[in-house]
Amino acid sequence: MKKKALVTVAALLFLTGCTAAGNSSKGKGNTASGDTIKIGLNMELSGAVSAYGNQEKDGAELAIKEINDAGGVLGKQLELVEKDNKSDSAEAASVSANLTSSGVVAIVGPATSGATKAALPSITKAQVPAITPSATDDAITVQDGKVQDYIFRSCFQDSSQGTIMAQFAGSNLKKEKVIILGDNSNDYATGLAKAFKEAYEGTIVDEQNFTSDDKDFQAVLTKIKAEDFDALYVPGYYAQAGQIIKQAREMGIEQTILGADGFSDPALIELAGAENVTNVYYTNHFSTKAPATDKAADFLTNFKATYNAEPSAFNALSYDAVYMIKQAIEDAGEANSVKIKEALAKLKDFEGVTGVMSMDENHNPEKDIVVIGLTNGEESSAETVSPE
Repeated sequence: MKKKALVTVAALLFLTGCTAAGNSSKGKGNTASGDTIKIGLNMELSGAVSAYGNQEKDGAELAIKEINDAGGVLGKQLELVEKDNKSDSAEAASVSANLTSSGVVAIVGPATSGATKAALPSITKAQVPAITPSATDDAITVQDGKVQDYIFRSCFQDSSQGTIMAQFAGSNLKKEKVIILGDNSNDYATGLAKAFKEAYEGTIVDEQNFTSDDKDFQAVLTKIKAEDFDALYVPGYYAQAGQIIKQAREMGIEQTILGADGFSDPALIELAGAENVTNVYYTNHFSTKAPATDKAADFLTNFKATYNAEPSAFNALSYDAVYMIKQAIEDAGEANSVKIKEALAKLKDFEGVTGVMSMDENHNPEKDIVVIGLTNGEESSAETVSPE
């Protein structure tokens, strides 16, 4: 009996120690212990949209290195705990639960809207905040009229970029008749199309749809070619957009093609062919031709030195997300996930490489948007646009 009692007491002491370290079972989130502060990375490192995830991993890793080289945060070094969600929503939910149980105090990612929505229940239950660098669906941070406490963005949301592109198409490009060709199989594309339609002051001539599995767009493009229009809006990701641009140009459709941040990957040019990517414009979060802040210049230099490449918007957004977490830890005065969440909600005038931003009441950053123009597959213009 005595031996059994001792085992029971030891077990209780062990459980108490685990609770004190993580605090999750007491409803107090996770608190860093020891000499390191764990930051999670829930990212699409393989699978259909791994191009986004790997760019964001590079941006996060650069930020972590810079911060640690400069002395860390509150005297502690940051440790990036990286997990691959395989571009799968169910896997993103599993990764989220794994990271929160491992003691991370904040998470960067996922990259896409569907994966971020799937991860939301786990981070909310564990009371660990996440910053998505590029999940732009409006319904991530606000659901059924309620702000989701533990999710934030370093990017703008779909309603912002859809609205900006509608304004840019009419005011800057003087386009009066637009056709929308959107992916009706994901929330990202449908949200963009909705925002564009609501803000565009010209005529929506037609609206056609495709799904993420489509590769042959000849039939729908034949219908579009017969229409009277001066711009084609393609809210979607690079994999389909690249094929649409290629096939449209080869069919003789020369009108302006408009898109969103899903265009922001070199694979778009590879799929479309550089010779076909002229008179193409898309909304984005960052451009090396239009650096938003003084901090952006240092980022450009350090990124090139580290990766021997020009940084993308996804690199920059993830880099900003890590520094936002750093700022929140410093503002909170401790590396506790609940306190970090509270500090992120109050973030004001934060100078990131994608702009000076303040978190609004819906956990979305208030900042400018860049509209990038492409000619022969290369960035030929970048205009900073403020939401009206």
